[in-house]
Amino acid sequence: MSWNPALEPGCPNAVGIDAIETLIVPRAHDLGGFEVRRALPAPKRQMVGPFIFFDQAGPAEFITGKGVDVRPHPHIGLATVTYLYRGEFQHRDSLGTNQTILPGAVNWMVAGRGVTHSERTTPETRRAPHSLYGIQTWVALPESHEDTAPSFEHHGKATLPMIEDGGVSLRLILGHAYGERAPANVFSDTFYADVTLAPGTCFPLPDDHEDRGLYVVEGTISIAGQDFEAGRMMVFRPGDRITVAAGPSGARLMALGGATLGGPRYIWWNFVSSSREKIEAAKEEWRRGAWGEGRFDLPPDDRAEFIPLP
Repeated sequence: MSWNPALEPGCPNAVGIDAIETLIVPRAHDLGGFEVRRALPAPKRQMVGPFIFFDQAGPAEFITGKGVDVRPHPHIGLATVTYLYRGEFQHRDSLGTNQTILPGAVNWMVAGRGVTHSERTTPETRRAPHSLYGIQTWVALPESHEDTAPSFEHHGKATLPMIEDGGVSLRLILGHAYGERAPANVFSDTFYADVTLAPGTCFPLPDDHEDRGLYVVEGTISIAGQDFEAGRMMVFRPGDRITVAAGPSGARLMALGGATLGGPRYIWWNFVSSSREKIEAAKEEWRRGAWGEGRFDLPPDDRAEFIPLP
């Protein structure tokens, strides 16, 4: 569908609260200095469309000299999406990429058959107190692309489509929605958007995607007369027309979804696959540590350490 705000004043309320198929309250994890809230995978819901992992990182405040230090680690069978609201960090990978990401930009790393990457706060940022706040997601790849060659794309803030209308501000991060298409190359039907709503504003979810969900980052929203606060993910029934209303202080949301995959995925540590055998093979290669001889190598400029197999 193209952009279609409410045709009349007010928010349509034709859908009952049972249109919410799953309500997810994320689990909180302390990663030593900042908190991560994980919404996917959840006990009652593994994926929303192709999205199989969804973490809110922060908001976190770091003192001078401190920051994020995620050592090199491997992935298979997925693509990672990094999107920040505040702060920055440096992405390095075994393809030779060295890219700093800033708020409003997107890093899209396709692991395919295997890739290694690290994420660290830059030395320049560590020279003063700083903050970090953002979302990291994994997108499971279709079986036909699970073994594709790894790749990396960075798309700056100015390259992502923006829609602004009647108190709604939407930046399309991945895929297609509302007649717009984001620049990253995706492998299945996908949409992922950063949405900011002024108080009382109505926002219609796209109705041309099979699976659709919302994560409330800030503020509150109302659906069918029920309020939902920050830190909640809702997954909706396919086919229903869904419109949400922002609360009295407005809201910031991440809207996500797309086509369901051909079957469930196995998840072990940082590996995702339709095959247990592929995960076992990846585990053995990482355990062996023969960098550059198989599917895994270390980033060329970050080889002093790595995260061992659990």
